[in-house]
Amino acid sequence: MLARIGAAVRERLADNPAVQRFPEDRAEVYAVDGFLGAEECARLVGQIDAVACPSGLIDEEHWPDYRTSYSGDIDVHDTTVRTLEDRLAALTGIPPACGESAQGQRYRCGQYFREHCDWFDTNAGYWQHERRCGGQRSWTAMIYLNCVDEGGATEFTRVHLSVPPLTGCLLLWNNALPDGTPNPWTMHAARPVVRGVKYVVTKWYRVRSWQ
Repeated sequence: MLARIGAAVRERLADNPAVQRFPEDRAEVYAVDGFLGAEECARLVGQIDAVACPSGLIDEEHWPDYRTSYSGDIDVHDTTVRTLEDRLAALTGIPPACGESAQGQRYRCGQYFREHCDWFDTNAGYWQHERRCGGQRSWTAMIYLNCVDEGGATEFTRVHLSVPPLTGCLLLWNNALPDGTPNPWTMHAARPVVRGVKYVVTKWYRVRSWQ
């Protein structure tokens, strides 16, 4: 399923002139400038501030101080959120039902998220729960909601690709290799904000309907 989803999205993105792929063969990472307008970004920033709580991890007990941001699920019934999800569905062709709830994240000065992957470890204890909730993650869509004075880049640590925040820019990547196995080259980190505040919205997609 991951191989089929990857091939379908890859073909769809290749036909879209607004989509740019980064020149890296080991990881499929794409960008779309101006995916959201400034007014839409500002509304989403307000929603994030309203729900933000200290960010957690699936296996938090063993990884203290690994993620220091604030985050929260934003209102799925909000018109801006629904418009965002419709645009992502039109761009990728992935059914909206496969998407997890949109999560907003806020990084203040000094906050970060160390190197991690978005795909699930199928040997970990949490996998049986995630398997019943839609299975493995296929693609990740992350939208920057503001520019940051300094720092806050998303860095793909294994391929030396660093993407700075740019208001309204969509960053999109495939968490699997072409054969459908998890891609270790998609390990990434949110580098510390040095000056300013960073806001993003992230959507993770599963191979089946997310519950």
